[in-house]
Amino acid sequence: MQQPTEVATLASAMEDMSARGFTAQFTLAAGRLRALGSAKTFSADQVVILEEHRFEGISDPDDMAILYGLEMRGGLRGTLADAFGVYADPSVSDFMAGVAFRRGGAR
Repeated sequence: MQQPTEVATLASAMEDMSARGFTAQFTLAAGRLRALGSAKTFSADQVVILEEHRFEGISDPDDMAILYGLEMRGGLRGTLADAFGVYADPSVSDFMAGVAFRRGGAR
C-alpha cells in the first residue's frame, strides 16, 4: 500500500486521499458516521482509522484541523474532517475515541 505523502493543507490532503481511494466524505449525525449523499450510517465499531493528518494555520494557532482516513466494515473508504483544539466538535471527538486505529492501513 502506498504511504501517505506529506501535504501542507487540508484541501491538498483531501485531494491526495481521494486519489488513493478515500472517496466518501463523512459527517457525524445522531451519534453515527453518515456518508454524505447516502443514507449509509456506521457505528464506531464498524469504523477503522487508517490515517490521520493534523494541520495548523501558519498565522493563526486557532486555525487547526484534523483529517481522518477511515475504512468502514464492507470496505467503503473516506474522510472525516474536524477542527482540532478548542474548536473541535466534542461529539466527533467522543465518537472517534471509540474507533480502532490500524497503523499503516494494512488489511
